[in-house]
Amino acid sequence: MPGGRLTQQERQQIALGLADSLPYAEIARRIDRPTSTVTREVMRNGGPTAYRADLAHRATERRAHRRRPASSGGPQAAPQPHGRDAAAVAEYEETFTTVLMASGLPRMTARVLTCLYTSDAGSLTASELARHLQVSPASISKAITFLESQSLVRRERDERRRDRYTVDNELFYQSTIAAARSHDLLVRTAREGAAVLGRDTPAAARLENIARFLDFISESMTRAAEQAREVLHTKPTTASDDTS
Repeated sequence: MPGGRLTQQERQQIALGLADSLPYAEIARRIDRPTSTVTREVMRNGGPTAYRADLAHRATERRAHRRRPASSGGPQAAPQPHGRDAAAVAEYEETFTTVLMASGLPRMTARVLTCLYTSDAGSLTASELARHLQVSPASISKAITFLESQSLVRRERDERRRDRYTVDNELFYQSTIAAARSHDLLVRTAREGAAVLGRDTPAAARLENIARFLDFISESMTRAAEQAREVLHTKPTTASDDTS
């Protein structure tokens, strides 16, 4: 973690901040740490409702103890392509996973999605995912099933007839459209309720307003996704492009 490991006193301050319903950014400011550090600490130790400072501190000590033998003569981390710093990559993967968890994904599902997004190929087999994450194939299968249901990954067969799980730019567009359309059933149900409860009643007015709100959100998301779709297929501008 930036600035070294969190102390037990800092964890206690995090717990107090969560008890006061403070945002992560405010808690981080109070202990002079990056917001990502606080977010990661909370999400890997039970989440905002179950975080306990003493348990989190002991869990961190246990993880550090398990890592020590490997760092003093055990197997070293696999070399990274493109000269990347393996420690920096691992730290970033943990941060990305934490952000995905904060958006509602379970931890294993978030780890799998992070692994796919940070691979250069954007495509890995179940065995490659299990090996990288050091988990069982069953854990990968469960995570992939959820990601497929949300249109966040695509299943393909390679030349060896192995299933490969792929993320690409078009999938991100499709998942956004799916998210926008997920409101449709609630819109229809709310309007059915408005008719049943009587158009001139407060309950019906409430349901109709919900339907109108979600209709607007869905249409806006779809329109914005269509307009921005080209961005997903545009090569990012590099520093050399800017100076040429």
